[in-house]
Amino acid sequence: MQVLTLDDFDLKGKTIFLRVDMNCPIDPETLEISGTRRIEEAIETLDSLKEAKVVIGSHQGRVGNNEYTGMDKHARVLSSLMNREIKYVEDTIGESAQNAIKSLEDGQILLLDNLRLCAEENYEFTPENAAKTVMVSRLSKLFDLCVLDSFPSAHRSHPSIVGFPQVLPACAGRIVEREVKNLDEIMTVAKAPHVIVLGGSKISDRLEAIKLLIQNGRADHVLLTGLLGNVFMRAQARIKSPMGIKHEEEVVAKAHSLIGEYPDIFATPVDIAIDKDGERIEMDVREIGKGEKIFDLGPKTVEYYSKLIAGAGTVFISGPAGLFEKENFNYGTRELLTSVANSMATTIVSGGHLTTALKKQGLSDKINHISTAGGALVLYLTGEKLPMIQALEDAAIKYRSK
Repeated sequence: MQVLTLDDFDLKGKTIFLRVDMNCPIDPETLEISGTRRIEEAIETLDSLKEAKVVIGSHQGRVGNNEYTGMDKHARVLSSLMNREIKYVEDTIGESAQNAIKSLEDGQILLLDNLRLCAEENYEFTPENAAKTVMVSRLSKLFDLCVLDSFPSAHRSHPSIVGFPQVLPACAGRIVEREVKNLDEIMTVAKAPHVIVLGGSKISDRLEAIKLLIQNGRADHVLLTGLLGNVFMRAQARIKSPMGIKHEEEVVAKAHSLIGEYPDIFATPVDIAIDKDGERIEMDVREIGKGEKIFDLGPKTVEYYSKLIAGAGTVFISGPAGLFEKENFNYGTRELLTSVANSMATTIVSGGHLTTALKKQGLSDKINHISTAGGALVLYLTGEKLPMIQALEDAAIKYRSK
């Protein structure tokens, strides 16, 4: 990766747009942040910018889900972690945000509100069109430099990621710089069999990546959990009733096609757990009743998956196995992480939710590489060029040619 870093610039007194990814797990009951790892990660780059005026941009959740909130909680957490004032403005690109940016003094940090409150940030653009958005047009004239340190969002072509580097000098932050270096080193020594454990709820992204992983020799076994596992079980006709998810027919059809194309690659749950009047009830997948929701894996599935993990040369795990935030349903996630940590394989744990769970279990020291990136890391391992990495490489060429 030939990109510029913070070491290539004189940062003192500059006004800098720092794009990070503070998209954290949110407790569904209290709506408070339940894992702060992504906020903690931002501090390393912020420490390198202590003589600059820093404007942090991030998103939280997606429009329509219960993790879609403002960034005031994040400002409080960051302030507590850094033991200093973090200014916050309940605005993204409006007059309040612009005035707050203009009034910054050297060494001060301002956190903007959830970037996805700006409609443009919810869509993908070409870099050229991203540069023409209202967000980039309004804010770029207030900045001297764009620092991209949001590896978990690196697979998105959003204005804040690919737009600013079109019109401003741009470089990688400390996390992105180190993440790519570490991953490249790991993948040069990765060995077969490659076992991929995929869960979580971002179905479309995962389906596209699975095929690329298989085609590029990065997936000899794909162990499916979470909502993704449910989609594959529906494709196998082992779940009879519709699940009520977005674009269900389309994603189930894609899963069915993948199973047909690669019949020996995929493993799906054999037993699961549901919630019945507040209690965890375990059952065979074939016993699921109409309208019953799967919240976790059962012990037979965990045993089966753990054997495959134990025989792996390389293990990559991304996405929780169930509703791990609830005590009754963290069994699958907890046990699979333990199996990965105890394996002799080269291990990579990916995604904000899983890294939070890993930290709670005290297993972080037993993993070769831990990344809060989820979908971005999956795509990176396929060999695909991520939009953010491409934007940084293009910005470096442009800067060096001046």
